[in-house]
Amino acid sequence: MLLQQLHLPPDESDDASCKSWRAGARAVLPLAAAIAVLGVSFGALATAAGLTPAAATVMSATTFAGSAQFAAVSILGAGGAAGAAVATAGLLNARYAATGLALASALRGSLLRRFFVAQLSVDESWAVAYLADGRFSEQRLIGAGAVLFAAHVGSTALGAFAGNLVGDPRAWGLDAAFPALFLVLLSPHLRTREGRMTAALGAAIALVTTPLFPAGLPTLAAAAASLVGARSR
Repeated sequence: MLLQQLHLPPDESDDASCKSWRAGARAVLPLAAAIAVLGVSFGALATAAGLTPAAATVMSATTFAGSAQFAAVSILGAGGAAGAAVATAGLLNARYAATGLALASALRGSLLRRFFVAQLSVDESWAVAYLADGRFSEQRLIGAGAVLFAAHVGSTALGAFAGNLVGDPRAWGLDAAFPALFLVLLSPHLRTREGRMTAALGAAIALVTTPLFPAGLPTLAAAAASLVGARSR
């Protein structure tokens, strides 16, 4: 049914293609379990920050980027401006410009179809879709992306609508999900000298500006640390 809705060309809807998107779905299942845990956490934290359950669920469906969503909700929950929340989320999602360019040659069909398929490209589905030598499988991307999307949105709805039953997210330690997520994202970059310099500079900027600026602006200021090494590149 998913293949029919995406209007795959005839030569892409044979048995081999089905095995390919099914392989993508199977490969991402262990990651989908972790995504679901984060989704429940996000749903509970989003409602605690003032979003309605419906708004939290729609945000997951339209943004489909856990790190950006956690950042935006964290800023809004701390009393930050909507503009700062949106700008921070945009900076976090800027990496998708590069991954999208790498994936573009694998997408087929009309512009509209490629646009919608590209929305399934997140870090995990992009990795599953990668084959070798710079090549990607569109079918594996669809399979992995569809599973992740369902897990992300479904778990957000569960966390948001059941938030009243869960109670205060901090009592369950769910408020630690946001910093824990970013520590996981940061850890691979600490292997290089440049990465450690960037992390240290970003932390220093955040520490200095947090007492001075409204919520959200220290995050944007700390992002300037990413310019370290830009000249050498």
